[in-house]
Amino acid sequence: MFLIAETREQPMHVGGLQLFIPRAGQSASDLAEEIHETFSATTEVHRLFRQRPAQPVTIVGNVAWSYDDEIDFEYHVRRSVLPRPGRIRELLRYVSMNHGALLDRNRPMWEAHIIEGLDDGRVALYTKIHHSLVDGVTALRLLERTLSTDPDDRTGSAPWDPALTARRSASKEVEKSGGRLPALSAVTDTAGQVLGLGKVTAKVAWDAVTDPDFRAPFGSAPRTILDVPIGSARRFAAQQWPLERLRSIGSEMGLTVNDVIVAMCGSALRAYLIDRDELPDEPLIAMVPVSLHTADDSDGNSVTAILANLATDEPDPERRLATIVASMRASKRVIRSMRPLQAMAFGAAAIAPLALASVPGFVRFAPPQFNVIISNVPGPKEHLYWNGAQLDGVYPVSIPTEGLALNITVTTTADHVNFGLIGARAELPSLQRLLTHLDSALDELEKVARITSDGN
Repeated sequence: MFLIAETREQPMHVGGLQLFIPRAGQSASDLAEEIHETFSATTEVHRLFRQRPAQPVTIVGNVAWSYDDEIDFEYHVRRSVLPRPGRIRELLRYVSMNHGALLDRNRPMWEAHIIEGLDDGRVALYTKIHHSLVDGVTALRLLERTLSTDPDDRTGSAPWDPALTARRSASKEVEKSGGRLPALSAVTDTAGQVLGLGKVTAKVAWDAVTDPDFRAPFGSAPRTILDVPIGSARRFAAQQWPLERLRSIGSEMGLTVNDVIVAMCGSALRAYLIDRDELPDEPLIAMVPVSLHTADDSDGNSVTAILANLATDEPDPERRLATIVASMRASKRVIRSMRPLQAMAFGAAAIAPLALASVPGFVRFAPPQFNVIISNVPGPKEHLYWNGAQLDGVYPVSIPTEGLALNITVTTTADHVNFGLIGARAELPSLQRLLTHLDSALDELEKVARITSDGN
């Protein structure tokens, strides 16, 4: 689906921006050189990073893969220096300009950009890889495997090093299956899940009728300035907040960190649309990806999606929060009642507009099913290092699409919640203002939490 949906105006790759502090006594230039040399010398390449669409890419390549034996590292691994004065603004501009460019389907679909020249002495690593190869969880797994919790460790490698993913031995596979061959039971289980789709569909329809908080696929959302055809140029904005602030709100009100993140986004979007005099009477609907990965499963793409009411029509912050949380919980209850294959089918129905968006006239005339994508990808829970250089920020760079001019993706790390906002450049020229509104939304939620805890 990600390959079929891709057009010049709608690149379908995901990315990440990481910031590293050089170790004691090391300059930024030396760290950048060390990363570049290590990456270029890691010539044993995992199968995932050798994968590309089969020829011809316009027909067979949408349904079949081929694998390159040789990788052109001078093309895939790039070293750049920011223009002066080297502020974060220049770094975000670099990511914005590069994220709008399509990946070459005649090569394995990934790039790694090592960026120096920041005035604060840090080194940035911007990577992008096609969404048909990985989802956000796998992308972060690949990053984490190159890092260590030990600042004295000097075994840092490249994300494509096959040694990093060879952690599950054949004996562990046997242990997981209890010593039995899983083939017959797996086929039987899959068949059972497929046969149960009719029952699941009926239950989803019933929940849609009986539960006012549940948003089912194939409903409709209000048309907004976010739901328009877009060009290929991108604008990227990023900022982090202390994780403890969000956890404190959750602790006071019995919410998850993800609940707080979605509530921040709902309030920020309401303020942003009010600024533009574009707030619709009906609430915005968000598509929220939900990972189906387990702790020890394989890499790749394993994701479904739910729809959530952002309550942007509600001026009272406490009632807005209650509506958002009720909507999220209702959708999660439905997903949790499904088997994995059924949950993926549900998600496919929820994100079907992505595959249809490139059809001429679809975005202009079909009512939107949702207005924005809000994704939370859990990141490393400990402080991590690459050859002694401390990881100091992890910002996701995702995908805006035809009819979805804005994508908000969040990564949580040991101490911070890192927001990455990617939008269509021409259609959302003031995207960075959303960062200010997110900050105000967090302040607002802290006030609501204090009022609730005081009982006033």
